[in-house]
Amino acid sequence: MSRRRLLKDLALASLLWPASNPAWAQAKLNKNPFALGVASGSATHDSVVLWTRLFDPGLFSSNIPDETIPVKWEIARDEAFSQMVQEGVSPAVPGLAHSVHAEVRRLPADQWFYYRFMVGTHVSPTGRTRTFAAPGQTSQALKVAFASCQHYELGYFNAYPHVVAEQPDLMVFLGDYIYEYPPAKAGVRSVDGSWCLTLSDYRKRYALYKQDKDLQQVHACCPWLVTWDDHEVQNDYAGLQEGSGGTVLTDFRKRRAAAYQAYYEHMPLKSSVLTQGLQGLEDGAEVRIYDQYRFGNLLAISMLDCRQYRSPQACTPGGKTGSGVVDKNSCTALSQDDRSLLGMAQEQWLDKQLQQSTQHTWNVIAQSTLFGACIFRSSSGPKVWNDGWDGYPDARKRLVSQLITHKVPNPVILGGDVHANWVGYIKEDYDKPDSKTIGVEFCGTSISSYDAHVSASTPRNNPHFVFADGTRKGYLIATITSTEIRMHLRVVKDHRTRVSDIETLASFKVAAGASRIEPVST
Repeated sequence: MSRRRLLKDLALASLLWPASNPAWAQAKLNKNPFALGVASGSATHDSVVLWTRLFDPGLFSSNIPDETIPVKWEIARDEAFSQMVQEGVSPAVPGLAHSVHAEVRRLPADQWFYYRFMVGTHVSPTGRTRTFAAPGQTSQALKVAFASCQHYELGYFNAYPHVVAEQPDLMVFLGDYIYEYPPAKAGVRSVDGSWCLTLSDYRKRYALYKQDKDLQQVHACCPWLVTWDDHEVQNDYAGLQEGSGGTVLTDFRKRRAAAYQAYYEHMPLKSSVLTQGLQGLEDGAEVRIYDQYRFGNLLAISMLDCRQYRSPQACTPGGKTGSGVVDKNSCTALSQDDRSLLGMAQEQWLDKQLQQSTQHTWNVIAQSTLFGACIFRSSSGPKVWNDGWDGYPDARKRLVSQLITHKVPNPVILGGDVHANWVGYIKEDYDKPDSKTIGVEFCGTSISSYDAHVSASTPRNNPHFVFADGTRKGYLIATITSTEIRMHLRVVKDHRTRVSDIETLASFKVAAGASRIEPVST
């Protein structure tokens, strides 16, 4: 889609018509168009984005008419919608796959709400969402779930009913919402088509995922904050450099632009994420998803983008993008100080956010992969994985330096991507085990992606980690108060069955001001 057309469709889709506009009731659709469920996200103390996409499954695409369709939305204090807070009508335009992103503002702070959508006689499922505490407001406990890496073919999303049962205040998704691969030979269920290459391909893949009832329910239970990793576009891509796997395209920029547009169409994001770039999407412009969210004086969460702006991986065969284990000592490109995982503009933005960190008890940096150094010993010397922070050691040092320079209170880094649970410390210098501890890190396992290889020797070679496991699937759930964070590593018995029991693999607590990880009996 051209930038001119995209901006025109966004301008139309961003309109909020009064609920008295009767057009939504006049729309005639043969089937209930809310087959993909509802979601909310990008919440602040006085606003939230309500999302849905009108969809009628067809053989090749959605059967929704190729025209703009008005969609009514309601947000209320009660599930019966007798205590209405706001209501309006938003147009679902075909150029954005009939997605709706109702940006509801002027809401009361720190409250729960119920919401729904309507077209003609059809009513969507009801979702539950909330606003955050106002700036400076003293907050009580906050429960936050963290998840990543949901590979549709390799397992069921059977961890999500347990997330719903936890009744979290917020879900933070850390990347790999979809996988762009063709059908997996060893999967427990299948996807249609082949590699995701075009806008139509990505839309179909999202629609398949969104029809999963467990995923729909976890979206409906609370607001989400989201970031992406590589599989929303292509495995191991770096910035505007093509990744690995599948058909090689002559114009990766167009593939990435299509993937980014489809991501927006299926996530509860503000329209501004698509309009902040200075060029057209077809020219590889920015889609600005990194942002910071604050919950009173308790918590600030900086959501980072580790893919869009990164430098290509170092020392890959033939200079091509693609992750791999490389020799730490002989790969001199690793230490080039102009290489970045976040891009210099995002690094500078994060620096400004951290300058204000003393306003919050806890400062969480949510990004898509393992942060701490992870050295693999071999007979030929130490090895590192070049697709993560180990492939960008100077960028990691700059981030740690920001934490030190701004004396950031209680920093916590969250990650995903590596399909394993890791618990450890943020160190001033990862090459010196006795260097100062700056904060803590929790990296979560996958929802359903393949097992990670974590040998018993890996933590021993990296003493800043206190726990590691790559065999179980699930999520992290944190209870955050002004005095401590309690983090529970929740895992399912078997992600390859439709329904599974849940258990706590391990639990840890970190007291405010201590930067010390303590095991908790479960």
